[in-house]
Amino acid sequence: MQTLAREEIREIQPARSYRFSVAVFSTDFGWFGLWGNADGLAGLAIGHASRESARRSLLERLAAEMPGAEWAESDWNPDLRRRLQDYTLGSPDDFRDVCVLLPKLTAFQRAVIDATRQIPCGETRSYAELAAEAGRPGAARAVGNVMASNRVPIVIPCHRVVASGGKWGGFSAPQGVDLKRRMLDVEAAG
Repeated sequence: MQTLAREEIREIQPARSYRFSVAVFSTDFGWFGLWGNADGLAGLAIGHASRESARRSLLERLAAEMPGAEWAESDWNPDLRRRLQDYTLGSPDDFRDVCVLLPKLTAFQRAVIDATRQIPCGETRSYAELAAEAGRPGAARAVGNVMASNRVPIVIPCHRVVASGGKWGGFSAPQGVDLKRRMLDVEAAG
């Protein structure tokens, strides 16, 4: 995959036929899976207990979100794979240079994602703070909905978004809030 402009997000066109590559690999945070193509990263599954679990999760999401898309399994982006593996070992990385392919976003969703990608490694923001940064103070629940639908965790670092008062909030990866805690601990130590 070519490196594109920092923080670039491209919109996936629903009517277009896509061909994706899928890669599944082991990390210190469990099994991860990537799907994407030369245009960018379209999905990331994290924290699975087995290779098959990560692969199944990724392919289910691909089928649900991109019906009819073709795919093949390969180590299609070894650089990003290595960076994610290094990240789980404590190597800081903001992943802002990774181009992300997402479905059509509202202006608010885009603002939330852009603000989330700006949170430095090792820091957190509350849902309320992120809502204010996205231009909609008081929309903390809406920020939570955007985070819950994030299909590229770590690259769009939803784990850095916490509830008010320093509470953890939710995290939809298989290991749940325990993985969120681990990720933030590793980032803080880096």
